[in-house]
Amino acid sequence: MILLNVAFTCASPIGSTITTRFLVTFLVCFSCRSFTQNSLDAKDSVFVESAEIKWVDQWPSAKKHRKNGGVKEWLKKVVVGESTPSLSKPVSLLASDQDLWILDQGNNAVFKVDKEFSKPAHTLKDNTSFPSLIGICAFQNNEILFTDSYLNKIFVIDPEKKGCNALNDSLLLEQPTGIAYSLITKQIWVVETAQHRISVLNEKGKLIKTIGKRGSASGEFNYPTNIWIDKDGNIYIIDSMNFRVQVLDSSGKVISVFGTMGDASGYFARPKGIATDSHGNIYISDALFHVVQIFDIKGNFLLNFGSQGYEAGQFWMPSGIY
Repeated sequence: MILLNVAFTCASPIGSTITTRFLVTFLVCFSCRSFTQNSLDAKDSVFVESAEIKWVDQWPSAKKHRKNGGVKEWLKKVVVGESTPSLSKPVSLLASDQDLWILDQGNNAVFKVDKEFSKPAHTLKDNTSFPSLIGICAFQNNEILFTDSYLNKIFVIDPEKKGCNALNDSLLLEQPTGIAYSLITKQIWVVETAQHRISVLNEKGKLIKTIGKRGSASGEFNYPTNIWIDKDGNIYIIDSMNFRVQVLDSSGKVISVFGTMGDASGYFARPKGIATDSHGNIYISDALFHVVQIFDIKGNFLLNFGSQGYEAGQFWMPSGIY
């Protein structure tokens, strides 16, 4: 059995003006056998006990939201002048040992939430405004990296100092989106969506090399977005407008390419977040299907879960996954 803690952000299909309903955290127990489905309709959702996927919790908690709302919350906002931060358009997240870090485009802010949900959430205190938060990952010395595609920068959060700084002000990037750090090579891999390539940096943010160009051949990209690096140093990239995933080794050599556009299980419509579990299974959230699909390293479809909606275990344009 595979035990995996997964979290999802659910963004509005209309835009940042609509409030996002929730951030959901799942515990997934998934045996290594193949599953088959013919469509991604809600009626075919495998979010059932027999599929060994169980909903665990969400943030903000529906129960806590009801409890903390109403008169008490109104008094805090009107009389005291403060209110509990709420999500607007969360797009990416990271789970550290004790906290959840959430990038929220609607608030132009980075949220920090303790994993027990026992303390009030707070936003990163910094004078910088972040107009287009996209990717986030763990870094060295408990630091955290995140990207802003409008500012064309990578930022470093120091949780101890509760602030952040640009990684390298002299680094020239064009629309940085997904970002990942390799514990194997000690390198930072950042997706430059507008350049259809991946830039590889050292820990100081100095450019080492770039990988890829625009195209549809193996090793080429068409508006890549999200990226993930597993425990073995392999790199997984969402090649968005090619509607596929490319897997590279730590040197940048292509290991596997899979996926194509379609409206059935195993195909992609709007692939977003990507992550792997300890056994190498690949989890991909698809915003247009409102599901998460699971594949093996060769691209064989194993399972999907979720459906469109606001109830527990349902999604509305899921984006980030960890």
